[in-house]
Order: sequence, then C-alpha cells, then structure tokens
Amino acid sequence: MLAVAAPFPEVPRKRSLSPTLRRLAELIQRINFGRITFSVRFGQPDFTRPFRTVRTVKPAGGGNGPRPEAHSSDFEVRKEVVTLFEQVAQAPDGAQVTVEVKYGLPFLIEVEEEHKA
Repeated sequence: MLAVAAPFPEVPRKRSLSPTLRRLAELIQRINFGRITFSVRFGQPDFTRPFRTVRTVKPAGGGNGPRPEAHSSDFEVRKEVVTLFEQVAQAPDGAQVTVEVKYGLPFLIEVEEEHKA
C-alpha cells in the first residue's frame, strides 16, 4: 500500500482551510443528510463547474436543517472531513466525487474516474 503524507495538521481548523475546502465543509454541514457531487481540479473541488447537492428530508423530523457549525466562523475539522479532503487531493483532474452525508459528516465517498480504452 502506498503511504501518502497527510496534507493537513493533526487537527485542522476551519479557518486554516483553503476557501474551496472551507466551502465544501460548509456545504456538507448545510446538507446535513444527503449527497453532494462535484468535479476535481488540481486536487481541490472545482466549484467553477456545475455541481449537485441532494438533501434527504426525514418526514418524522429531526435533523432536517443545517448543522449549527455551518454558520460558525471556526471549529476543529473532524477526521471524516479530513479523510474526504485527502481523497479529493489524490483524485485526478476531472474525477467526479460523490459524498453521502449523514449528520453533517461524510459517510461514504465515491471517486469516479474516466479511463480510456
């Protein structure tokens, strides 16, 4: 297995993130439950291209709004979010990343890459 050095300090904070990664963290917290799909460019989410979000609404209520942290100016970035950032950093340009979000955190990460014949 290839060892990759983590590009983040042990416990990064929101204020230390690039604007693009900060935007991704905030989107995940606003979605709270659902999915986000975006393209990768230069190891970062490419929000200059169209991207999709899907919010999952629980009819019985509870957790349908954004996480309280979504509006916070700073907080410690959780391990699950750091793992997402690391996966995005390793994805090739043009890859499509889909993140399933539960409780405002990445739950599943899919990296779709196109391969030529």
